[in-house]
Amino acid sequence: MDDRIIQFIDALRGAGVRISVAESADALRAIEATGVANKDLFRLAMRATLVKEAHDIPEFDKLFPSFFGNGAPPMPNQPGGEMSQADRDKLAEQLEQMLQNLTPEQLRQLFEAMMTGQNMSREQLQQLLEENTSPGQMTNPYYQPWMARRAMRELEFDRLDELLQELLEKLREAGLSEEALQQMAQEARENQRALAEQIAQEVGANMHRRAAEERRQQPPIDELLDRPFDRLRYDEIDDMRNIITRLAAQLRSRAALRQRCGNKGQLDAKATIRANQRFAGVPLDVRHKKKHLKPKLTVICDLSTSMRPIVSFMLMLVYALQDQVSRTRSYAFVADLYDISNDFNESRPDIAIEAIQNRIRPGHYNTDLGNSLATFARDQLGTVDRRTTVIILGDGRNNNNDPNLRDFEAIKRRARRVVWFNPEHPRMWGTSDSDMPKYVPLCDAVHRVSSLRELVAAVDSLFTRR
Repeated sequence: MDDRIIQFIDALRGAGVRISVAESADALRAIEATGVANKDLFRLAMRATLVKEAHDIPEFDKLFPSFFGNGAPPMPNQPGGEMSQADRDKLAEQLEQMLQNLTPEQLRQLFEAMMTGQNMSREQLQQLLEENTSPGQMTNPYYQPWMARRAMRELEFDRLDELLQELLEKLREAGLSEEALQQMAQEARENQRALAEQIAQEVGANMHRRAAEERRQQPPIDELLDRPFDRLRYDEIDDMRNIITRLAAQLRSRAALRQRCGNKGQLDAKATIRANQRFAGVPLDVRHKKKHLKPKLTVICDLSTSMRPIVSFMLMLVYALQDQVSRTRSYAFVADLYDISNDFNESRPDIAIEAIQNRIRPGHYNTDLGNSLATFARDQLGTVDRRTTVIILGDGRNNNNDPNLRDFEAIKRRARRVVWFNPEHPRMWGTSDSDMPKYVPLCDAVHRVSSLRELVAAVDSLFTRR
């Protein structure tokens, strides 16, 4: 139990809760006095000793169930409990026959728990996940729903519906009434939902434990720069924001130098030769091309769950370089497009980003870039001109919706350049619901931005004279 408490304290620190060594010792002494049998008293003792500020209470309440249980509901029913004794005997007989022949083993355990209403212990769930799912590396809470869905796919959780239908058919042939079968099926499905919540909670607990273990070793800056965004921990995200501030200053200096070098424009060799024909070709009258102008940026960001950390870093970088940009307009999309430019006009970038992410919530499998491009073409296309660089930040995954290449081409025709930032490796493009191979030929440049180093290099390229 002491190890679990230490892991919990590490997880709280990783989430930004300030806890001193003395307060950790106070928590251990308080638990010695209260014990752990009374869960409510145990939780209150931990919160009283570890949490000093009211705004940290929600973080405590979110993490506590992941380490000490009571977060997911127990299975509420014993299916068939209201049947007659004869019907219950038939149910037990048919269930036993199915379980004897059922493989793989993890599916047999899940189906037995669902049909008997017997809760699996945390140890059983932990063993089930360790033996039958691939270990995940993600520790960011944004990815917990995705990790839980992946674990249930590997456990073949969706086959529980098929097995339930098979059992119902056997019981129907054995003479059970349709009313009794429907009641039993409803109770079994309620247990199935509770079992899914228990698995999701244990997956979340594993992620928090990994985050706490990883936090013990603070990586150097170079390692953070190359750390994939999907493997960042909460405490590292704060470190990355500080790094971004320094990197943005370097980018701003380089962009300003390029701007000064381009104040007169590039040498126009053809115009210079023509203008000096009267001097027998001796270049006394040097001509230049059009003066280098500050770019205008339009940023369209995918704000789905997997993209949120990357969007945050991207917008922080772009808005730190505003003195080198004529104008920036920003948009975010999940199922549809939202103009978020005013958020940055009214607040600091960090405050604006937090407000945007709170206001625009992601859903499950509802990303629709094609529809968002249609909204942009209808309402915002007039903001794009020959000085505008349009940046799409997203993974190109469109949930099999229409990619809407027609409106993408319309944006390209009006823009100076269209650039795509994608965190996925190119070998993933075109797999599953990825539409990237369709968009790539329409882009002037495509950059992989899976780490901060790659993202900074991609943003820096926007300010290179072309």
